[in-house]
Amino acid sequence: MNPKKEYYEKQAATIIKNLAKRRMEGFYCATAEEAKEKVMSMIEAGTSVSFGGSMTLEECGVMEAVRSRSDITLYDRAAAKSPEEVGRIYRQAFSVDTYLMSTNAITLDGELINIDGRGNRVAALIFGPEKVIIVAGMNKVANSEADGLLRVRNMAAPPNCVRLNKKTPCSVTGRCGDCYGDESICSQIVVTRRSSDLNRIKVILVGEELGY
Repeated sequence: MNPKKEYYEKQAATIIKNLAKRRMEGFYCATAEEAKEKVMSMIEAGTSVSFGGSMTLEECGVMEAVRSRSDITLYDRAAAKSPEEVGRIYRQAFSVDTYLMSTNAITLDGELINIDGRGNRVAALIFGPEKVIIVAGMNKVANSEADGLLRVRNMAAPPNCVRLNKKTPCSVTGRCGDCYGDESICSQIVVTRRSSDLNRIKVILVGEELGY
C-alpha cells in the first residue's frame, strides 16, 4: 500500500473511533469515487435532499450524481430564479430527510469545525434535517481544536473568498484579516463536539485531498 494512503487509513480509524464517542458515525473511503458511491447508497429513493456549498462535494462528483437522480426531491438553490426563491430553498433545507455538506476541519479527536457566512449550512448541521452526511478529504484533519480553527480561518476561508470574488483582506494577502466588512464570509464559527441524536451526523472521510 502507498505509505500516505496507509497513513490516511490509520488516521481515519482513530477519528472514526472518536466520532463514535461523540454520537456521530464515521466511515472511510480510499477514493473520491468510493465516497460518491457511499453517499448515493445512503440516500433513499423517495426522500428529500438539500446541501450546503461545498467544493468537496463538487470534486467528488456527488453534486452531479445527486442532480441526476429522478427518484428524490432535490432542493437546489442553483435552480432558483430570484433571491427570494434562494431564501425559500435555504429554509426548505431545514426539513429535508438528508442534508449534504463538507466540513472545514475535523480534529483527530472527532470534533467538526466550520465557518459560515450566511449561517444556513451550519444551522442545518446543528438542527433540522433528519440526517446530515459530511464528506471530507483527509487534508482537512487537524491535530486539535485550536489547529482546526487556524486551518478554517487561514486555509479554508481565503481560497473560498477568492473563488467567490469577495473583496476581503484574506483574498488579497492569503491570510485571515479578522475582518467585519460586508464581504466577510466568516460570520459564524461552529464547533460540533457531539450529536444530540445518535448517528444523525455521518462523516465520510476520504483518502484524498479535496476542497479547501
